[in-house]
Amino acid sequence: METNRQKKIAGVIQRDLVDILQGAARDGMKGVVISVTKVHVTTDLGQAKAYLSIFPSDKKDEIMKGIVANTGMIRHALAVRTKNQLRRMPELLFFVDDSLDYIEDIDQALKGEDDPIKNVDSSIQKKKR
Repeated sequence: METNRQKKIAGVIQRDLVDILQGAARDGMKGVVISVTKVHVTTDLGQAKAYLSIFPSDKKDEIMKGIVANTGMIRHALAVRTKNQLRRMPELLFFVDDSLDYIEDIDQALKGEDDPIKNVDSSIQKKKR
């Protein structure tokens, strides 16, 4: 269970991370939307796991590689923004939040647009992730 301190730090990181990533997306990648769906901070406050939702999803892998490659710069920008709130900036780990893709797949299946029984291979692949 998360403590209030963990929740507060996660909220601060999430809010500032959204500004940093969306600013970078606006400057370098037109039409790309990056949102931070959740941030989880470990109990020792040493690590922050950020879950990102990226639209359009076909550019997801390329954008995630760029974010992971620039983790140091992102962490520094975050530290500058939160210097009055956090003494030590946690290590950042980024993960793709594909729950929206999952919801979209279910929605299409319910509408009859995509039959999950006919597409067994793709359903199995998604479960393996």
